[in-house]
Amino acid sequence: MESPVQKVEAENDQLLVDRARLGDRHAFDLLVLKYQSRLLSLVNRLVSNQSDALDVLQDTFVKAYRSLHTFRGESAFYTWLYRIAVNTAKNHLASKLKESKDVSVDDEATGELSVLQDLSAPDEEAGAEELQRAILHAIEQLPDDLKQALTLRELEGMSYDEIALAMNCPIGTVRSRIFRARDHVVQEISQQFPGTFL
Repeated sequence: MESPVQKVEAENDQLLVDRARLGDRHAFDLLVLKYQSRLLSLVNRLVSNQSDALDVLQDTFVKAYRSLHTFRGESAFYTWLYRIAVNTAKNHLASKLKESKDVSVDDEATGELSVLQDLSAPDEEAGAEELQRAILHAIEQLPDDLKQALTLRELEGMSYDEIALAMNCPIGTVRSRIFRARDHVVQEISQQFPGTFL
């Protein structure tokens, strides 16, 4: 059930959407300003390159603007935007994967390491960095639905209800996906780092 604050926010968003549909670009700009940092944080977790993440974010808002007529207010505006962002990121990653088919395994590993090193604090010990890389790598190997559910839960801090809305599936499916994703990561890490999860 919506809190009074969520209800007012939903009404404000709907008002801005209605104005934007009538051609008021300023109304849509206000929605962009309201949600851009939150969406960028999400996209950064799905797309490792900052420049690519900004492209995905821009594409997300362009698609949202063009699809405003499809927003029915059945979910929160952010949830609707979130779905567009995730799909745009998936499409972006798929096209990048096609482009990089010719890249050697060594180049891919080096690129992945540099991205992960950016995520590590400089004072972390080598062992902790290696473990962090292994965990991120294990998450990256998950099927998209499991990776998305785990990312939303562990990195975005979303509730099971919010994830069910965002992923457009029953809450039981969300719980199952998160359980399977965690189990896979634990199995992978336990093989590489015996005793880590004891």
